[in-house]
Amino acid sequence: MANSNLTNAKTAKNDEFYTQYHDIQKEIEAYLEFNANAFRGKTILMPCDDPEWSNFTKFFAQNFERFGIKKLISTSYAPDSKNYKSNYQPTLFEVNDPQFDENKTVKNGKIFTLTRDKSGDGKIDVNDLEWKYLKGDGDFNSNEIKILRDESDIIITNPPFSLFRDFLVWIVEANKSFLLIGNMNAITYKELFPLIKENKVWLGATNFNKGMYFKVPSDFVYSSTYKFEREQNGEKVSRVPGVCWFTNIDHGRRHQSLPLMTMEDNFKFSKHKEIKGKDSYIQYDNYDAIDVPFTDAIPSDYDGVIGVPITFLDKYSPEQFEIVGTSDNGLVSDEYKKTPGLTKEFVADYYKDGGTGAYKEGNPTAGFYENNIAKMAYKRIFIKHKRPIK
Repeated sequence: MANSNLTNAKTAKNDEFYTQYHDIQKEIEAYLEFNANAFRGKTILMPCDDPEWSNFTKFFAQNFERFGIKKLISTSYAPDSKNYKSNYQPTLFEVNDPQFDENKTVKNGKIFTLTRDKSGDGKIDVNDLEWKYLKGDGDFNSNEIKILRDESDIIITNPPFSLFRDFLVWIVEANKSFLLIGNMNAITYKELFPLIKENKVWLGATNFNKGMYFKVPSDFVYSSTYKFEREQNGEKVSRVPGVCWFTNIDHGRRHQSLPLMTMEDNFKFSKHKEIKGKDSYIQYDNYDAIDVPFTDAIPSDYDGVIGVPITFLDKYSPEQFEIVGTSDNGLVSDEYKKTPGLTKEFVADYYKDGGTGAYKEGNPTAGFYENNIAKMAYKRIFIKHKRPIK
C-alpha cells in the first residue's frame, strides 16, 4: 500500500507540467501561416488550464483580436480535487475580487471567458478576462464541462499525461477540432492510431526530436524519464523527451515530402552503419515487410510494406505515404502478416540468443533474424509509398 501511494503521488506530481509561452506561440504560428483564418470566428475551449498559472489562456487572450476569435473559454481544476496536493495559495488576482470565497477557491474550479472589451481601453486582451467559480470542481468529465465542450469549435490544452487516453476519447466523441500535447508513445494507442492511419489526426508542426521544457512544481519528483536540467527565467523546468502535439487542424509542414535515396544509393551512401554496405534490408519473420530503422533510410524505389520507427510520423506526408498498420498492437491487415504473431520457435530463439523482455507466442511485435540471431524491433509503423496512377 505504501508503494502504491508513493507511485500515485509521483504520478500526480508528474502531471503538473506547465507549457511555456514561446512553445505555444511557435506551434500556433505554423497553423496561421498555412491558414490565416484558422481560429477566426471560433469558440476556443481550454479545459485543463488556469491563466493565473498557465500560458494557454494568456497567449490566446493576448492575440484575441489578431486571430479573430469569437469566444475564449478556459476552466481550471479545483486544488482539493487534485491528486497532487500542493500548498495552494490563491493569487491576489482572486483574493482582491469581490466574489472571492475561501471555501470555493479550493473546492470549486474556475471558468474564465473572454468576449468583449470589459476594461474600455479599446481593445480585447488578457485584461478583459472575466471569471467566476464553477458549480463543480472542473473535472473535464463532468456535465458542466461537457456542455462547454459541446459549445466550442476547437479544444486546445496540455492535458495531464496520465489522462491522455481518456481526454482524447472525450474530444473525439464530440467531433471537435483540437490541439493537444502528449507523449509520442501515444501514437500506437488503440484510441489514437486508427485516427492517424485514416488521416483524421496527425502530429503538430513542432519537431519533437529535442523534447520540450515545462515549468514544474518546486517539489517535482525526478526520474529517468523526467530529469531536471536547468532553470529558465528563474523558474524550475524539466525536459520531457519525445513529447509532441497531436491535432486535426491542418498545417503546411505535414505536406512537405521527405527527400529520399534509392535502395541502391542507401547501400552506397547512407550515414548509418546499419544500412551502408549492405545488399538488402532485413525482412521481418512475422510480417511481409522490410525493417528500416531510420526515416532518412527509407528507399524511394521500394513498393512493398516498410516498417519504420514511430518518429517517422514527424516527417510523414499523406501525399507521399500510406500508413497501413502498426506492430505495437497488431493493427494491420492480415494480408501483411506472415504469421498471426511471433511464433513459438522465434520466441524461443530470441531468448536463447540473449533477448530480454516479456514476449510470448502471438505477440504482434515485429521480429527478425539478423546474422541468424533473433531480435525484436521496437514499435514500428508500417507504410507504403503512394504512387501516381499510370
